[in-house]
Amino acid sequence: MKINTDFLGTGWSFPPEFNETEGKLAMTSDVEDINNSLMILLSTRPGERVMFPNYGCDLQEMLFKPLDLTLITQMKGIVERAILYHEPRINILSIEINAQNEIEGEILIEINYEVRNTNTRSNMVFPFYKEEATEI
Repeated sequence: MKINTDFLGTGWSFPPEFNETEGKLAMTSDVEDINNSLMILLSTRPGERVMFPNYGCDLQEMLFKPLDLTLITQMKGIVERAILYHEPRINILSIEINAQNEIEGEILIEINYEVRNTNTRSNMVFPFYKEEATEI
């Protein structure tokens, strides 16, 4: 029996893509749409969205702070609050911070979640970069 997941919605793909042959915008649904929504949420600074000034996740404030247990706990709290307020389709199971590549300027934020109403478990990894993308 297939579970009806229409209530999860359909949205634009992220980043937006256009199919030139059909003349349509690429769309995503279900868990893929949730993952895209989380990527947008975590990469948006509060105040960037005109009509939603509280939308976003203020991870950029952490860029130049030393990575210690306090900062990791703050990052988890910021991510958890942003998801709690702006992504009602999921329940957070855990948030893990992987700092193995900290020297290269990369921190991975792994979010394990459960889709409400279907109890489907999924996860996504958000790469947070502490340095600009350069080839130096």
